[in-house]
Amino acid sequence: MKITYLGHNSLWIETENHKIMVDPFISANPLNDKIKASQFHPDYILLTHAHEDHIADVENLATLGNSKIISNFEIVTYYDKKGYQGHGMNTGGSFDFPFGRLTSVVAHHSSVFPDGTYGGNPNGYVLQADGKTIYIAGDTALTYDMKLIPLLCGKIDLAILPIGDNFTMDAKAASIAADFVECDKVLGCHYDTFPPIKIDHESAKETFKAANKELLLLGIGESMDV
Repeated sequence: MKITYLGHNSLWIETENHKIMVDPFISANPLNDKIKASQFHPDYILLTHAHEDHIADVENLATLGNSKIISNFEIVTYYDKKGYQGHGMNTGGSFDFPFGRLTSVVAHHSSVFPDGTYGGNPNGYVLQADGKTIYIAGDTALTYDMKLIPLLCGKIDLAILPIGDNFTMDAKAASIAADFVECDKVLGCHYDTFPPIKIDHESAKETFKAANKELLLLGIGESMDV
C-alpha cells in the first residue's frame, strides 16, 4: 500500500488494484502550490466529516473519476441528492469493499457542510488492505475509545493522526492516541494549514520520540509505503 500526503488531511492511497482519495482539500489549500486535484482519478472518495477543509474537491473529483463516495449516512445522502453515487456507513460498522475492509470508528469532533446542512457524526476509519492495517483518525480529540481499535481490528501498521491542536489533538495527545491503538509509527496530519494549527515540527517529533513513537511529517506530494 502506498500513501501520498496531499496536505492538511488529504491522502492518496494506492492499494494493489484501487485508488482512494481521503478528505480532498487540495485546490483551496493555501500551502499547496505543487499539485492539482484534477490530476487524480480515484475509484473511491473516503470522507471523515463534512467540514469544508475536508470536502472542497469532492464534487469535481467524483465527476472526473466517476468515483464512489464512502462516508456516514448523512454525508452520502447529501451527495446522493446531487447525483453522486455513494456507500453510507455509520459508527462501529464494517464493510468489505473491492479494495479491502473498512471499519468506521469513533471520532470526537463536529460535522456540518459549508451550506449549514448537518453532516452527521464524524468518524475515523480503519482500512485493512494488501495485508496491512492503517488507522485514519480524521479530526478528533483523544478518546479512550481508541483502545478498542486494536482489539477489534488487530495490529495497526500505521496510525494517521491530527497533531495541529486547536481543532483536534496536539502532538502530546496524539502520542497518547498512538499508545492507545498500540502503533509505534504515526503519520501526522491536520497541521500548519491555518495560523491556529501551525506547529513546531521538531518539538512534535521530540514529543513522539519521548513516547517511543516515530512521527513522520511528509511534505505535500511526498509518499510512503506501508
